[in-house]
Amino acid sequence: MTWIPVTDSEREEMLGTIGVNSVEDLFAAVPEALRMRGWDMPPGLSEMALRAHMDALAARNKTDLSCFLGGGYYDHFIPAAVDALSGRSEFFTAYTPYQPECAQGTLQSIYEYQSAVCRLAGMECANASLYDGGTAMFEAATMACRATCRTRVVVDGSVNPVWRRMLLTHCAKLELDIVDGADPEGAACVIVQNPSFLGTVRDFADLGERCRAAGALFVVVFNPVSLGMLKTPGAMGADIAVAEGQSLGLPLGFGGPYLGILAARKKLIRKMPGRIVGETLDAQGRRGFVLTLQAREQHIRREKANSNICSNQALCALRALMYLCLMGPEGLRQTAQACHSKAEYLKSRIAAFAPVLNDGPTFHEFAVRLPRPAETVCAELLGRGFLAGLPLAAVGAGEAGDLLVAVTEKRTRAELDAYADALKEVCCGTDL
Repeated sequence: MTWIPVTDSEREEMLGTIGVNSVEDLFAAVPEALRMRGWDMPPGLSEMALRAHMDALAARNKTDLSCFLGGGYYDHFIPAAVDALSGRSEFFTAYTPYQPECAQGTLQSIYEYQSAVCRLAGMECANASLYDGGTAMFEAATMACRATCRTRVVVDGSVNPVWRRMLLTHCAKLELDIVDGADPEGAACVIVQNPSFLGTVRDFADLGERCRAAGALFVVVFNPVSLGMLKTPGAMGADIAVAEGQSLGLPLGFGGPYLGILAARKKLIRKMPGRIVGETLDAQGRRGFVLTLQAREQHIRREKANSNICSNQALCALRALMYLCLMGPEGLRQTAQACHSKAEYLKSRIAAFAPVLNDGPTFHEFAVRLPRPAETVCAELLGRGFLAGLPLAAVGAGEAGDLLVAVTEKRTRAELDAYADALKEVCCGTDL
């Protein structure tokens, strides 16, 4: 963005129009102690000097760590074609496709993304994506309240605790019930997660049946890569399925930008938030794409909008579509199997000196209880080249020694063995 300064006369004219005597008067409501007194900016640099400075800063980052950190965001392999294709200027610089005559390519990519999400999750319709997985779960909850005319939202203990806090923040007017062993009676919806935040795999089909009998909608939070092996939300009877799409071709990036996936049964499509792209025919009978069912605050009165916070992540969704197309059903299946088998191997190594906390089978993530505080262990292993995992106490999901460990297809046998050896040495003071 270019900064264009104003002249003194222009500034005086603007102040006069506003009705104040000086720029300082504009900030009269801000206490003196809270006002910025200077930007403390260093002197300007030449392009060559600036590049050298930025390279020095970048070199301080550790980019060669073996990553066992998960909790919803994972270090998966991304085919080079995803970066090459999504970086093309017609995709990378495209803005929101409000004018279909100028944005057929973007609209078609979103339409194909929606179709891929439906096939992946076993659902009937999907929107053009949302900010992230936590936002998608909130939107699913409010969508269920609109559809059932109820205000009680039941959240199972399997759901990501960070997302649960997001739900508490957003749903001030809803009755939230966070419990283990969800009861659908009188609820707008029941939300579960499979695999759970701790990595445990369950089949919630029976709970889906109970939800239908109670008139509640059944919302399943899923891991997209796990569907190469596990039962889909649709097969478990989900009415709404949501996910964080980061694992589909998006690199780990300090919290984003990521991708919120939301799909549902067709009967609920008019209650769905965000943008939806539909296929149509133009006046000459040619196939075309348009935004449809635009129940957003930018299109209708705010109080009638299905959502006032949603937006789509079109470029991130495009990367997810490219990833799914490149991998195909067999590639996704092989990736899921590799994640699972490598995680099982590492779990067996760690179980020799630290108990595994999961009460059932796991996919590619599991929780262990270490004899030392997990925060301390992670700090020590960082110096040895490992992102050791997620200390569960930090997110209110466990005790001080509890650690969540994630394994993806990128981790080699040598990395798994080295990690297990280092973890035991740090925890127990001896080599394997």
